[in-house]
Amino acid sequence: MSNVVYFDLETQRSAEEVGGWDRIRDMRMSVGVTFSTARGTYEIYEEARAGELIEELRRADLVVGFNILRFDYEVLTYYHPLFDPHQVRTLDLLVELSKTLPHRLSLDAIASATLGVEKTGDGMQALRWFRQGRLLEIAEYCCYDVKLTRLVHEYGRQHQRLFYATRFGKKAVPVSW
Repeated sequence: MSNVVYFDLETQRSAEEVGGWDRIRDMRMSVGVTFSTARGTYEIYEEARAGELIEELRRADLVVGFNILRFDYEVLTYYHPLFDPHQVRTLDLLVELSKTLPHRLSLDAIASATLGVEKTGDGMQALRWFRQGRLLEIAEYCCYDVKLTRLVHEYGRQHQRLFYATRFGKKAVPVSW
């Protein structure tokens, strides 16, 4: 049986707080969430369990996420200097969409136009929750993002296209995963 792991994480600090986007690893993880198709459940990882999260990603047949190559994996390198994202079979939906589109789209823009559902928050809200010690809210938000990622991926796999909104209406973008 194939094990697809959908993945997202939130951070403790913003790019501004760590000195810029070239210091992503210093943002550190507040909460990471996976959904494993083999397990059929979500797993929530606090920072102290970052090593276990990395191991789950390494064992997956495929890891699916949105902007995980540039961002989430880079955050995880803080916890394991030998973690090599290139050794993890990964489908980064943002990277794939960028091959077809001349501009970046957010997960929210794709999910809203394709599925009619929106994200429940944003990364800045997650940072405020972290400062307030509200890890449960971060976990819920992160679980929802993982669910949206899974639904977008499954829709694209089934229909070979996703949608996004423009000022002229919805446009389709072909996908081949």
